[in-house]
Amino acid sequence: MSALKSRTRWEAVQALFFYFLLYAIIGWIYEVFLEVVVYRWGYSDRGVLFGPYCPVYGVGALAFLLCFGKFAKKQGGAWFRWLWRPLALFFGCMIVATAIELGTSYWLEAATGSWPWQTYEDYAIQFQGRIALSPSIRFGLGGVLFLLGLQPLFERLVGAMQPRVRQYVFWITASLFLLDCLLTVLL
Repeated sequence: MSALKSRTRWEAVQALFFYFLLYAIIGWIYEVFLEVVVYRWGYSDRGVLFGPYCPVYGVGALAFLLCFGKFAKKQGGAWFRWLWRPLALFFGCMIVATAIELGTSYWLEAATGSWPWQTYEDYAIQFQGRIALSPSIRFGLGGVLFLLGLQPLFERLVGAMQPRVRQYVFWITASLFLLDCLLTVLL
């Protein structure tokens, strides 16, 4: 988040939106990969919107960034960098993502009558079929990958954009995303 401090609030909002969108797209790719390659169920659109993104992954990644962004950049000795920081991020991300998944399942069930991911009823350690230990572990690993691997890259990419280009890209992508949300609700 330190890179966001040197920016105006508006530039920070734009950067957070770009991060949200990038992680939502990565989440969609991950979900499709699991279905097609790992589970061999065949392709189905894994998002709740028309576009190729799963917003819950974007929300989760922003939650990771806002909760643990400063800690992920904290300097320390070798033990901290290679053991304690990744472990703390893993457990923190695992807990945050599991809470988001549980809350989202209740919210989507209230709003639409169901939630769009498979139930976890067949998993050995699960709660109401809404959350399970196995995906929670994957969320923790994904959070570590996001915070320590992808986020520094995304910060450099967004930071390298010229302000005018960033404005145009923001307004175009935000408009398309909002249109997608609107069409999803209306149709």
